[in-house]
Amino acid sequence: METLFNNLDLFALGFQNTLLLFAVSAVFALGIGIVVGAMRVSPVPVMRAFGTLYVNLVRNTPLTLLMFFFAFGYPKLHLLKLPYTTLAIIALSIYTATYVAEVLRSGFNTVPTGQAEAARAIGLPFVQTMTLVIMPQAFRAVIPPMMSVFIALLKNTTVAAGFSVAEAGAIRANLSERGEPAILVLLWVALFFVILVGVLSVLQRYLERRWRVLR
Repeated sequence: METLFNNLDLFALGFQNTLLLFAVSAVFALGIGIVVGAMRVSPVPVMRAFGTLYVNLVRNTPLTLLMFFFAFGYPKLHLLKLPYTTLAIIALSIYTATYVAEVLRSGFNTVPTGQAEAARAIGLPFVQTMTLVIMPQAFRAVIPPMMSVFIALLKNTTVAAGFSVAEAGAIRANLSERGEPAILVLLWVALFFVILVGVLSVLQRYLERRWRVLR
């Protein structure tokens, strides 16, 4: 307990930044993923091709390599100067959005095609068909895999520690400089991650129960 209480400042800062990375990246990844997922099932060939290219290219690129580009390659482009935390959020959002898109695409496929045909028959364009008819049902069908994606995102935030972002993954290195035993630090970090994952699991069960009633 002394390792924790004597270093509450670093633990608090690390997990505060972890939650910031997670929350902001989750919002952006969900937004991008919805757009890309809709493009993947779009009747327009160019949009389908772009969505497929984006998913296959980014998803097959290691997150570390993507983070490396934004940390070291992006500044060489001499564009808008951004802090490392913002660049880490961009990398996490772009990467996680590919998994969100694929989960949503599988959800779209669970909706009977007759409903989309009926929506088009009454004159709804593709965007309204997706937002009013297909997406509400698809989201209910993909809660478990979607929460698994966000749990993976929470754990992926630790990659940012290697690129000058002071989040939970950097706690061990910082406390090593204070002479704290590394194994105890790692156990505390792991425990807090288990708690955070448990919170997401509880949220998943709540959403499943809530939306099961609404179906």
